[in-house]
Order: sequence, then C-alpha cells, then structure tokens
Amino acid sequence: MDNERWLLPEGIEEVLPDAARRLEQLRRRLLDLFESWGYELVMPPFIEYLESLLTGTGNDLDLQTFKLTDQLSGRLLGVRADMTPQAARIDAHQLKRTTPTRLCYLGTVLRTRPEGHGATRSPLQVGVELYGHSGIESDTEVLSLMLAALQHAGLRDIHLDLGHVGIYRGLARQAGLDAEQEALLFDALQRKSQPDVSELLGRMAVDDAVRTMLLRLIELNGDETVLAQARRTLATADGEVHAALDNLQAIAAQVRARLPAVPLHFDLAELRGYHYHTGVVFAAFVAGHGQAVAQGGRYDDIGRVFGRARPATGFSADLKTLMALSTATAPAVRGIFAPCADDPALARQVADLRERGERVVCALSGQEGDAAAMGCDRRMVLQDDRWQVVPATP
Repeated sequence: MDNERWLLPEGIEEVLPDAARRLEQLRRRLLDLFESWGYELVMPPFIEYLESLLTGTGNDLDLQTFKLTDQLSGRLLGVRADMTPQAARIDAHQLKRTTPTRLCYLGTVLRTRPEGHGATRSPLQVGVELYGHSGIESDTEVLSLMLAALQHAGLRDIHLDLGHVGIYRGLARQAGLDAEQEALLFDALQRKSQPDVSELLGRMAVDDAVRTMLLRLIELNGDETVLAQARRTLATADGEVHAALDNLQAIAAQVRARLPAVPLHFDLAELRGYHYHTGVVFAAFVAGHGQAVAQGGRYDDIGRVFGRARPATGFSADLKTLMALSTATAPAVRGIFAPCADDPALARQVADLRERGERVVCALSGQEGDAAAMGCDRRMVLQDDRWQVVPATP
C-alpha cells in the first residue's frame, strides 16, 4: 500500500499545468460568452443539506450523490452531483424575481459512479438556466447558446438531437398506465428494445390503438421527415401528444431559421431526464464521440418545491469533455525570464511588466533550467546599463 499512496480513486483525476491553463482559458471564454447574452453568474455551494439537493430535479440524483453527516447539526449532507437544482433554488428562493432570469454557473460536481465507461466522476459542470418564460423563444435561445458555447470551445461537426417528453407522457396517460407500468415501459424504450416493449404492452390492459402507437414510438427517429411521420402514426393520440408535437416542430423551425447549417435529428423515444423534464429535450453530439457533449431541455415548475413555480429551460456540459474534444489550437505559452539579481531597477521593471499583463518568471539562485525550460520565449538582460527584454534564443 505504501507504493500506492499516489493513486487516485477510479474516475477521479487531477489536472496538470498545461491542461489546467487550457481549462481556465476555456472557462473564461464561456463565461464571457454567457455574460454577453445576459446570463448572470452564480456560485452555489459544493455541499448542502441532502433534502435540498434531492428536491425537484434532484430526485433522479439520489444514487449519484455522495452523502455524509454534518458534525454540527447531525443532519445528512450531500455533495452536489448536478448544479441544476441549486440554480433553481437560487432563482425561486433567493432572487424571487418576476422578470425572466438568466443564470449561468461553472464548478466541480462529484458523482458516485461514472455515466459511461471510462468517464469521470468529477466533471467540471458548466451550464445556463433561463427562468420565468414558457414560450418557445426561451427554448430556442438556450439551444442557440448551447451551440454557440460548443463552437467557442472549438468543437466542430456538431449535430443536434431533439425530442419531447410530452409525447410519451401523453401516450402513457392515454393508455391508463400506473406509475410502475410507466417506469417499466420507459426503461424498455430507453434500451430501444422493441421485443421488450411489445412483451410489456402485451401484459398490460391497453387499447389496441394506443398499444400500436407506443410500440411504433421506437421507429420515430431520423431527420425532419420524422415529424410528418409522427403525425400519421400518432393520429389518434390525445391532444396532449399533438400539442407536444406542435411545440417540438415550432422549436425546430426556429432553430433551423437561426442555425441552418446545424444538422437536426429527431428521436421521439429518447427521454433523457424524463422524470423532471416537461417539454422539449435536446442533446449535442460530435462525430467519433458516442456520448452527448451537452444536453438540456425544459423543466417547468421546478421551483414549486422551493416555494415558487417558475417555467425553466437550460443546458449543461462538462468543461473537461469540451476541452478534450476541442479542435482549437492552444495559444503558445509566452513569458519573460528574469535573472536572479539584487537590483531595484530590475525589480521595478519586472513589476511594471506584470502590471502590463506580461508573465514574468524570476530565476532563483542556483536553479537549473533556462528561459525555455521555464516556459518563457523572452529573457531580460542588462544592456547599456538598462534591463532589456530580448528573445530567449539569440
């Protein structure tokens, strides 16, 4: 064990200097982008009372949340696994605005298990939430901002996957499914297992027409022609289902008008976040990466449990994943290497250079390594009784 003290837990990693610099540069670019769209930064706590974290959207996060006992109060605490419920609490309980509120956040979350093979358990979550507006304009804004953020991060060949939880939810209500049946069928749909869906529906007392619609939901995925196909396939569905289709089609039309170059894919059986989303759901993918690089959707009334029901829509992503998939070239490290010298004039010039935004590394007595080894492309030399900045290599 003594030889393994340097090991980290599985799915937990440290970020070394080069990667940390790139992450910080990306963090600043994204937060500046969000601010330019009117989104205000919030910094929720890393740990808080468990019932607050697992309220509203947080219910699905129970198994993902690390839990511990507060030594001061004796109450259970949770380490945040997702910042969305925290932002919702801030909007509903702290800000209490009546106007639309745009919030953004960026911070580490911790999860008990990775979401995919080889994935991290400590993502650096970045996201935005828009509260107080239920129209398609807010969904379109959040979708557009998500795509702008991915482009700012240097991702290319992005395509968008769209769905709507109201379609399955409406069909489940029309079928008269109880909570257990709805959950079982939901699980089979997420696995895209048509035999399991067929077997489950065969054991349920469901009207033949509704059974057929639920069974064919798996087939409703592809390009925009899927929406017309869905109109035909779900023709006898209740008004709730058709309202969801109308909403999805209207949002898709706005996205297409704003971002005509972004490929749109529709999957009406994709129900990520089903237990708390109430409307459109979306995810962004890039070629060669099987998992979504960003995802979100509408989750109206999330603030009800905090005392104020507010419509809401938003998205989130992992900054580490965005950096790993970025095609952008990292800026070269620049700096000035100053010699080790007890000279007030040198100290004044070093201070002045730093004030002007330069990176200045001062040599230490007896150290190894020249300017290049210290990550500097220039050095300071004494010429004509003045300290001059010259290239690191003659």
